[in-house]
Amino acid sequence: MEKVNVADKLSLFSDHFNPRIVGELNGQHVKLVKFKGEFVWHKHDNEDELFYVLKGSFNMEFRDKTVTIDENEFLIVPKGVEHRPVAAEEVSIMLFEPATTLNTGDTEGELTRHELEKI
Repeated sequence: MEKVNVADKLSLFSDHFNPRIVGELNGQHVKLVKFKGEFVWHKHDNEDELFYVLKGSFNMEFRDKTVTIDENEFLIVPKGVEHRPVAAEEVSIMLFEPATTLNTGDTEGELTRHELEKI
């Protein structure tokens, strides 16, 4: 058991849309990621995702609405719901999701990360 300093872990990377694993529990990964710009439209058929904003804010776009998530707020995207994160400025996010979750869900492309770095 070791504590994790989130600010220290966030300082280890500067790229966007490339999540890192910082913890594991009960088949779930705790991940840190930075967003800036538009991600891809995608969905996860078998996994819910929790997006917790550590610093900044971003919009989660759905096909029928947009939800703004600000610092110290979180949003759970249920499995099967198509979504796209969009951040005008850099935002730091903590994700809680099953270890099986592929970052781009059902949409493979240049932002897809099959192997995530553990930091």
